Amino acid sequence: MTDQREHDIVLFGATGFVGRLTAAHLAEHAPGGTRIALAGRSRERLEQVRSSLPPAAAAWPLVVADAEDLTALRELARSTRVVVTTVGPYQRYGKALVRACAESGTHYCDLTGEILFARWSSDTWSDAARRSGARIVHACGFDSIPSDLGVHLLARTVRVAGEGELGETTLYVRRLAGGLSGGTIDSMRQQAIETSKDAAARRLVADPYGYSPDRPAEPTRADAARAGTAPEGPLGRVARITRSLPVRRAAEVDRWTAPFIMASFNTRVVRRSNALTGFSYGRGFRYREVMTTGSGPRGALTGGVITAALVGGFAAMSFGPTRTALDRVLPKPGEGPGVEQQEKGAFRIDIRTTSTTGARFRCLVGADKDPGYSGTAVMLGQSALSLAQDAPVPGEGGVLTPATAMGDDLVARLRDHGFTLEASRVDGGFGTDS
Repeated sequence: MTDQREHDIVLFGATGFVGRLTAAHLAEHAPGGTRIALAGRSRERLEQVRSSLPPAAAAWPLVVADAEDLTALRELARSTRVVVTTVGPYQRYGKALVRACAESGTHYCDLTGEILFARWSSDTWSDAARRSGARIVHACGFDSIPSDLGVHLLARTVRVAGEGELGETTLYVRRLAGGLSGGTIDSMRQQAIETSKDAAARRLVADPYGYSPDRPAEPTRADAARAGTAPEGPLGRVARITRSLPVRRAAEVDRWTAPFIMASFNTRVVRRSNALTGFSYGRGFRYREVMTTGSGPRGALTGGVITAALVGGFAAMSFGPTRTALDRVLPKPGEGPGVEQQEKGAFRIDIRTTSTTGARFRCLVGADKDPGYSGTAVMLGQSALSLAQDAPVPGEGGVLTPATAMGDDLVARLRDHGFTLEASRVDGGFGTDS
């Protein structure tokens, strides 16, 4: 990629809620001399956003472009080293920008949690991105950086310790204070609509290895079911939505667990990282994500309520009349909580594995930030800076993951901004610590 480009980073969608938060993060934390521009459909709204940012952003250029104008997006992509975008749902509004970046050799990062979009991107533009050197990196927010980087660190720690590869690995969401953004909810809505109408889309969403670049090398559906990756039985629909086991008590954390709403996408990103690195996590690597709901009867009840809500919510989004009713009460794209509410946000994640030698390890991931808003703005902003400024992770361009595109550089950046990302061996077993 030439250094003669006009910008280092262009933030597309800067006028949306998370876009504004990301712009503010970049204005406060980008190193001096970083050439940043704001992009969106309306110059007037871009000017309003720029005027609300810290003084470092006062001279940032403004770029007017529409998400469906390929000519304008090509010009935008050719002007910069990195495009970071918050414009979703990406299945509707992200395809032209991925194309422009893949063709132009421009690095790209987004916040998508849409498996249909990510799969389309991989199938359609991986080869072009490899030829141009572009690193197309999806899922650079709470979907799916904590999961992807956490397992990346865990695998490396096991490998350095000489304890083989990852075996059965489970991510436990121990604390989640904060909300899903309106954009995330709209992405879920759009995917529910598409899968309700398209049998092929339903099959892809149901495949736990549907985002792998080497599907024939992955376990079959029957293998996955036997390993617990794709549970069967009365709660099978919940499992297909979340790719996690039904409500159960997990002995290693002494808690009841329930499906985690983001697991259906996060798990596929982690499995893609394993495949992209030549199955460096292990051929026997099996991965799932759940959330803890408590240790007593109330924990079991809470898990049941969460499971029912997930099934009901997905069904409601798939059916026109109930979807209309939900639309009246759920956050809209571009909406979000106030600063005071965001400051109450936090997340704590505990990833545990038993390696192929029988040794036990864990990785703790967390931050005192709202996962869907202020925390995601940090993750997305630092992803853009890493793509623009850090030495490339060895390998070629293509449709990558946070772990395979940025890896340890992004880990270090997030630690510098107050994130916990720490993997370690656990002597004497996991116990039941919180």
